[in-house]
Amino acid sequence: MGKGSFMKPVRFEYVRPASMDEALAVLGRHPEAVILAGGQSLLPMLNMRLVAPSHVVDISRLKGLDEISIAGGWLRLGALVRHCELAASSAVAEAAPLLKDAALHIGHPAIRNRGTIGGSLALADPAAELPACLLALGGRIEIQGPDGTRVLPAAEFFTGTFQTGLRAGEIIRAVEVPVLAPGYRSGFSELARRHGDYALAGLAAHARVDEGRVFDLRLAFFGASDKPVLALAAARKLEGEILSEANITAAAAALGDDIQAVGQPGCGAQTKLHHCGVLTRRALARLAA
Repeated sequence: MGKGSFMKPVRFEYVRPASMDEALAVLGRHPEAVILAGGQSLLPMLNMRLVAPSHVVDISRLKGLDEISIAGGWLRLGALVRHCELAASSAVAEAAPLLKDAALHIGHPAIRNRGTIGGSLALADPAAELPACLLALGGRIEIQGPDGTRVLPAAEFFTGTFQTGLRAGEIIRAVEVPVLAPGYRSGFSELARRHGDYALAGLAAHARVDEGRVFDLRLAFFGASDKPVLALAAARKLEGEILSEANITAAAAALGDDIQAVGQPGCGAQTKLHHCGVLTRRALARLAA
């Protein structure tokens, strides 16, 4: 077997359905099929033979899945909205600035120009930015499958490393997050060796701040554990409290109760937890400003 033999995918059938119903029908007939949206994760996985599907179902041109809209107090993002569109949209900047900030940290421009929000959520890479943002914002995911449409809160969707609440034959249709309410602030930060690299740890923060006191604080970490994690114990430390240096330090010290850090080569579990503390202090200082 020659050098580079595994840099080409196994043989598969390529299908470009004209409608969601057609896409679901293909998935129903072929359980080993995979969905192609932006392809920024799937194509490398195919070439390295980490996946060996019978069919690749290209949904990238399905109508209606690339729309951004606001209605009933929710920002709705079709599953095919690209990362670059999140970063450029005035509607996103106004309704959910956390998503705009996060999108600018995703990979490099070439990746942002093709990668989609639905693809990122479906892959559920624990180092990805957008899943944590949905947790922080209290978002929800609309899913369509053979039994109809259902909605899952983001807190129930991410179940482990590359694992989600998606069932066989289902496709993400859209993502919804509440429109930013008066008094609420968001903050995003990550630590990476270089901009565009996978985060060693990152934090999406969201809270209501009133006269220096913080309420409804949501600290969603990514890159530190096997999935995005809400730091509930740390948030409880600060509920209704002034964002003083002492209170912020106490909240950061509680992260060990929230995060089961998973190390990686060159960055052990304790280092990950330390990074999370650094990010917490930075994010809360910004929210207090």
